[in-house]
Amino acid sequence: MSFNSLQYFLFLPIVFLIYYFVHQGARWSILLVASIIFYAALGTPYLLIILLIVTGSTYIFGIWLDSARTLTIKRSLVWGGISFNVLILLFMKYIPFIFDNLRSLGAIFSMHVDLPHTKVLVAIGVSFYIFQAISYLFDIYLENIKPERHFGYFALYLAFFPKLLQGPIERAEDLIPQLKETYTFNYSNVRFGLVLFLWGLFKKVIIADRLGMFVNSVYNDVHSFHGIPIIIATYFYSFQIYMDFSGYTDMAIGSARIFNINLSQNFNSPYLAISIADFWRRWHITFSKWILDYIFKPLQMQWRDGKNWGISAALMITFLVSGLWHGATWGFVIWGGLHGIFLASSVFYKPIQKKLHKLIKLGNHNFLKPIQIIITFNLVTFAWIFFRASSLDDAFYLISNFLNFSKPTFIDLSVKEYVTKNIFLKQSSREFVVALVCLGLIMLFSIFKHKDPKMSLSLFLDSSPRLIRWGFYYALFLSILFFAVTGSGSFIYYQF
Repeated sequence: MSFNSLQYFLFLPIVFLIYYFVHQGARWSILLVASIIFYAALGTPYLLIILLIVTGSTYIFGIWLDSARTLTIKRSLVWGGISFNVLILLFMKYIPFIFDNLRSLGAIFSMHVDLPHTKVLVAIGVSFYIFQAISYLFDIYLENIKPERHFGYFALYLAFFPKLLQGPIERAEDLIPQLKETYTFNYSNVRFGLVLFLWGLFKKVIIADRLGMFVNSVYNDVHSFHGIPIIIATYFYSFQIYMDFSGYTDMAIGSARIFNINLSQNFNSPYLAISIADFWRRWHITFSKWILDYIFKPLQMQWRDGKNWGISAALMITFLVSGLWHGATWGFVIWGGLHGIFLASSVFYKPIQKKLHKLIKLGNHNFLKPIQIIITFNLVTFAWIFFRASSLDDAFYLISNFLNFSKPTFIDLSVKEYVTKNIFLKQSSREFVVALVCLGLIMLFSIFKHKDPKMSLSLFLDSSPRLIRWGFYYALFLSILFFAVTGSGSFIYYQF
């Protein structure tokens, strides 16, 4: 069941109405049953079994951890619980990747490696709730939290349907107390939740899916293109994945808000970042904090004697793991590795940077920040090539033909070739222009928000006259009704 489906448009209000009318003591069970139905609607029964196994094992290990009397036993339990969850993740997503590479490695050394050919199991949402399970066990081990004894609330913490498939990755200390709070109807939360849901849907079906039509035309048939189409498709993908993922997050936060539950913010104008480190403080924020707290910091402490080299090595491993978490292909590994290289090199470059800025008198210049934003955005966009390309061969072809203008580009193609290439005529030029204008307005709003952090959609609506506020609501609804991509596809991050 996708957020942008008719099923969900019916599901959410029905769940809310039942939740509103039942007794307080039964409300957690309504949300848990709704979450199970939501996950079951994907039509893959074994995913529910995996969710039950992860939930049950993590709950038991959490109780054991709390009752353990020695540090040795605690360490054994925490690593036992984490290893169990990681093995499930490996089985669901990575066995084919591991087997394929072992066979390839064997062929290099003229060795026959007899391993079965397996397929990747559909693992929608598995990565997200397993990461939450791991953080839960770590936090109990570090004595940041006490284990949740009520199995129903713990299960709801992992399975709460708005954040089940794509996050945000929530910490137990933030979400479980909210699930236990006494519910009282809050008109402001319901209104804001619905508006934020519509806003996320707008970003998905008006902008992301429209840009995706062009991106798919090029990236699914890369050898038919070169030069300008590749450049446009690559930059379009940067905005497509941002609008798609942040749109989902808005819809998730909006869905939870009508139940008076506040999920974590996951984006903060990431394409206005002035460095790659700043980008990761703004992009997929809950995931960034997770890998910082549970991978980078322990490695940094372990290798602190190595100083900058230790920090760089910790960054490289952290982001290689980040790439693998996104998917079992070398494209994702290289994407993570590139971000690791960007961050690791900045550890050594930062002291030089200050001296360089001082030397060329750019330290406090107004042009410095725009230059940094442009450089960071282009580095991020370059890395997205490996993230989006169907294979490494496609990725290297795209890069090698990025500036290839030796042959006619799509600007020079005849009308007949336009149809053959199926780039623009598969969609209305009017709707495509609407998508680009909307993207421009959103980015303009992000720039103003960047200058004034207090600016937000909720503050804008609350401070606006009723006529403007309701005009915005109607404009949002009607634009979705008339300009949405027909048969809008699934969210990009569903595959992770």
